[in-house]
Amino acid sequence: PKIADYPFTTLTPVLGVVARGDASFVLADIPGLIEGAHEGSGLGTQFLAHVERCRLLLHLVDGTHDDVAAAYETIRSELNNHGELLAEKTEIIALNKCDSLIDEEIEEKTNVLAKVAGKQVFRLSGVSGEGRDEILNILLNHIEVDRQAEKQAENAGQEDEKWQP
Repeated sequence: PKIADYPFTTLTPVLGVVARGDASFVLADIPGLIEGAHEGSGLGTQFLAHVERCRLLLHLVDGTHDDVAAAYETIRSELNNHGELLAEKTEIIALNKCDSLIDEEIEEKTNVLAKVAGKQVFRLSGVSGEGRDEILNILLNHIEVDRQAEKQAENAGQEDEKWQP
């Protein structure tokens, strides 16, 4: 994908395969949403449709944004207003671009995000790679648990089909 230091660098969803040991998963880089996306502003509804097909969300919040809480809440509002399917998806939150911040800013913005989101916030930097391995392992763990649950449900359904009264 194109990488640049300005908003909306990603104009179309970009898919990539992440391999971790013997396991792999597809990661979709979805363009940033704008306020009103659930009503069709920008290309919002098209992007939200892509997000619906994902198992979980890695919500990257730009650490260089002045108000990370507002940035997070805007996207959460769009996801919630789009529908229950998106509102209920597992979400992992990461403060991104930490390489552009000083330690005090990282700490402050991480705490603000954790408070508004009500969950743990991870720290990432695409430039330095900080937090990359940790977040990929967390994503893979969630995906594998989901895949196992799906497989168990599928096997249970096959057993039900075999049983005849």
